[in-house]
Amino acid sequence: MAHVPVSSRPAWSDRASPAFWLLFVVLFAVFLTVAISASLLTLRWRAWLPGAERERSLIGGVKSAVYTAMSHVI
Repeated sequence: MAHVPVSSRPAWSDRASPAFWLLFVVLFAVFLTVAISASLLTLRWRAWLPGAERERSLIGGVKSAVYTAMSHVI
């Protein structure tokens, strides 16, 4: 692959990072709220969130669900 100078990169690539993190934080908060609420009610929440089916921890399941959902959005 050829070396691409910094000046020829699109300008939007520098501003995409805050949007990515904003979307990640919002989805993480929503999915974490759902997972904690369902856990307190002893419901099987992993089947509700995409990508969380095989994770063992709550945070790992939520993180997997967020990345799966973001791959469909972005």
